[in-house]
Amino acid sequence: MSKISKAVKAVKKVDTGNVIRAIVRSGQAAPGPPLGPILGQPDRTYDLKIGQPTVSYFLKQAAGIAKGAGKTGHETAGMVSVKAVYEIAKVKGQDECFKIRDTSLETVVKTIIGSARSLGIQVVNDLSADEYKVFLEQREEKLKAAAAAAAAAAAAEATAGKRK
Repeated sequence: MSKISKAVKAVKKVDTGNVIRAIVRSGQAAPGPPLGPILGQPDRTYDLKIGQPTVSYFLKQAAGIAKGAGKTGHETAGMVSVKAVYEIAKVKGQDECFKIRDTSLETVVKTIIGSARSLGIQVVNDLSADEYKVFLEQREEKLKAAAAAAAAAAAAEATAGKRK
């Protein structure tokens, strides 16, 4: 796969008339691929507005995790408090996509809670630092045990394949 096709996959494009919304990874916002070909202006001029990070970025930062759950609905990747969700909602409520639709804060909060569920992040009323530290330690142990079990299974499969 070429670098250009990888870069094009990194960009999500939504065409709404004369406005092109694109989510571009950091470091790839350049006049060349992937952003340049999407713009496609004949005179090569455009206005660029840089928005805020995605909701999933804010949720992962608030939960202190690098990535969401592998099996959404079956495991919990992290926890965030309702207070943190409201803080994220206040920031994302200023985003242009929510302002255009005149979205209420309650709707933004519900959207963020839905995103948290899809990431495997549990929203709780009150979250103490000690409880969350214990939770993260237990989750780390589970992930290490799962990785060790997967490695053992792969090793057993490899030795079984050599015997044939």
